[in-house]
Order: sequence, then structure tokens, then C-alpha cells
Amino acid sequence: MQTVIAFVVALCILIFVHEMGHYLAARACGVKVLRFSIGFGRPLARWIGKGRDRTEWTLAAIPLGGYVKMLDERERDPENDPPIDPAELPRAFNRQPVGKRFVIVAAGPLANFALAIALYLVLFAGGMREPVPVVAAPAAGTVAAQAGVRDGDRVLSLTANDQTEAVRSWNDLRMAVFSQGFGDARAVLHVRGADDVERDVTLARLPNTGGNPDQDPLATLGLFLKGGPVTITEVVPDSAAQRAGLKAGDRVVAWQGQPLTQASELIRGVRARPGQDVTLGIERAGQRIDVTAKLDAAQAPQGESGGSAQVGKLGAALTQSVQTEIVRYPLIQALGRAANQVWSTSTLSLKLLGKMLVGQASLQNLSGPLTVADYAGRAANMGWQPFISFLALVSVSLGVLNLLPIPVLDGGHLLYYCVEFLTGRPVPDHWQAMLQKVGIACILLLTSLALFNDVSRLFLARG
Repeated sequence: MQTVIAFVVALCILIFVHEMGHYLAARACGVKVLRFSIGFGRPLARWIGKGRDRTEWTLAAIPLGGYVKMLDERERDPENDPPIDPAELPRAFNRQPVGKRFVIVAAGPLANFALAIALYLVLFAGGMREPVPVVAAPAAGTVAAQAGVRDGDRVLSLTANDQTEAVRSWNDLRMAVFSQGFGDARAVLHVRGADDVERDVTLARLPNTGGNPDQDPLATLGLFLKGGPVTITEVVPDSAAQRAGLKAGDRVVAWQGQPLTQASELIRGVRARPGQDVTLGIERAGQRIDVTAKLDAAQAPQGESGGSAQVGKLGAALTQSVQTEIVRYPLIQALGRAANQVWSTSTLSLKLLGKMLVGQASLQNLSGPLTVADYAGRAANMGWQPFISFLALVSVSLGVLNLLPIPVLDGGHLLYYCVEFLTGRPVPDHWQAMLQKVGIACILLLTSLALFNDVSRLFLARG
């Protein structure tokens, strides 16, 4: 229920802001608004505004979109709709200059960008508790190990593709690697070691972050967050962990006879040994004991590399405390950073979309409503700040999606208006009708692919 409620709340907020952008722009341009609807289908609630336009406000049953219906001669049904009052014709949308129509249509996506900036501003100015970007000793043979990254190094900045991005948190580092990781770029990390000496380390390449959406780009490099003791928080019934006698509260201090410092080491080791016997060093009630467990074998998630159809499974939930600090910026700096975050996320989305179109990025990067709902529930469960961050990210994605030059989307209408502005004539109706069908086909294709990815990610991967 929490996932459903979080998803519906997120959708209603994002749709309301988008449609309110259209509504306010229409009112400012003198266009009459007939209906403002959140959702489609059967109305759940309806009321009439008190202004001179008597706008109808509607909350409908299917909250997967919305619309603002404006006075428009082209949309009037001669058989069912009353004739338009001649005095109202100057306020019809279709009679507005192309510049006003452009502003009204563009206002929806721009409202989503404005919402994202406001949400990021709240987070950056109010302060967020973030993991400090201190890395654990990288595994031998990884890109980070070959570059000379050491245990306890704190990353201060990343430079790639002639761009330097400051790093104040682990999430900053992940975003920097992801945004610069297309095309296996070379990168330089500026770090401060455990001895307080700053130095540069050169990563031979960054991962192609468009290849596998389930792949952690930092883990691919061998970069893992340095943490405290690895503790078991839950043991799954009828699992390898329960059969071995592991209990919630146990500290895992060794793996296969070697000291264990990172939960990621244990996870990688377990997954690499399906059906095998493994040894874990456990601290329980102040005593050290060694436990042997025969791992279960589970189907590997779709898209996971490694050449094996199975992965090992212990059946225990782990936690590891990490060093955190409040990351806060002065108001003006926070505003600039919020705007830059929206810009970089937008350009990254377009870059990823372009890579998918030419086959350089996986189509698995497309996500649909099931994945969005899943992330909404997770973010809400983590607290209000992760939920605000999630809202901002999806708001940017919604703005970018609607600006794509696909007929039926806002971007398609904006393309028509650009053609009209340049030629002095509107796009002929028969061309618009044909392109409308093409646009609908594109949207259905993208939606089907996104839903397929959702099902694969959320259900098949768990099987």
C-alpha cells in the first residue's frame, strides 16, 4: 500500500504541476480554459471555478496523465457542442499568434523543470546527510587498483572529457562517473589519502554506463564505499543462512578465512559460489566462531555478466555503517547547483536516449510505470528527503520526455509551431493527422518496451 500511495501521490504532484504550467500560460495569454483534469477516465470529483471562464476542475480515476482543455474551434463537435459565442472567438487557442501558442505548450515541461529546481534547492540549501566519498581498498586487477587508489582515499573531484566535477558525497561521485562514462572515457580522480596528502590518480577508462542499467558504475571500477562492521540484520527462513545457524545481530568478520571489511566483498563472493560450501567468521556475544554454510543456487538476474546462469545465495540481509556528513550549500550556491543538476540530468537523459537509438546503449535503460512505482515506494520508505529527490528526478524526466519532437507530445506541437514560424504557414491538417498516427505508434512502442523491461526487472529477476 505504501508503494501504491507513494506512486499516486508522486504522479498527482507531477501531473498537477505540468498541467498548471499550461493553465497559467493560457490564462496569461488570454486563452479561455474549459477544463483542467488530473487523470483520465471516469471523474471521481468535479467542481466549477468561480471565475468568468467557469473552468471545470476534474480529478479522474486513472492518474496516468492529465490535460488542459482550452477553447478551440478545431475541437468543437458540430453535432453535440453548442456554437461558440462570437465574442469568445478571440480567446480561442487556435486563433492565437504562433508565439503565444508556443509559450502555452512549452509551459508544461518548463513547469516540471521549475519544480525540479525548487525541490533540489530545498535539498541543497536545507542539507542532506550523505555518505562521505571515502573508498575501501579496491580488489586487485580492477581499474581503481591499477590506478593506485588506496584504502581510505577521499575523492575530492573527478575530471573527464575536459570537465571537472566537485565531489562532496558518494552520490556525487556516482553521478559524475555515470554522466561522463559514455564511450569509455579516461578520468582523473583528485583524492586526499588517509595521510592527508592530496594526489591525482588516473583511471584508464570509465565504464560504458549505458550498457547495463543494473550495473553499478563504481563497482565496475572497483570503487566501493568504505564502511564499518558487516552485520546480519535478517535471516530468511529455509535459507542457507538459517540452516547454518546464522542469526540477526551476528557480525561477519571473515570470509573464507580472510578478514572481511566490506559487505560488497561478501556479496560478490557468495554470488560467485552457487551450491558450494563457504566459511564465515562470526562475532556473536563477544565470541568468535567459524560457521560453514552450503549456499543455495538461484537464477542470475537478466543482463548480469559472469558467464553463469546461476548465482550463489546466502539468504541473509546485511547492513554496514558508513561515515556520513551533512552536505549543505549557501542559498545562492544551492540555487545554482539545483539549476545545474536539472541541466546535467536533462542532457544526460538526451545523451542516453541518443545512444539507445544508435545501439550504443541498452534499451533496458527504459523504465515504465511499474519501475517508477517501485522506486517511489522505496524512496518514501527511506524518508522525505529521498522522496523529494525522487520527485525531482522524475520531474526532470517528464519534462525531457514531453519536449521530444514526437507528435502527440508537447515537443511535437512545438515542432509544428517552429515550422509555422519559419514558413509563415501552419502545417497542413492532413500532415498533422498522419504524423499523429506515427507519434501514437512511437509512444505505444516505447510504452510496450518499457513495460517489458519493468516486468523483466521486477519479476523475472526475482524468480
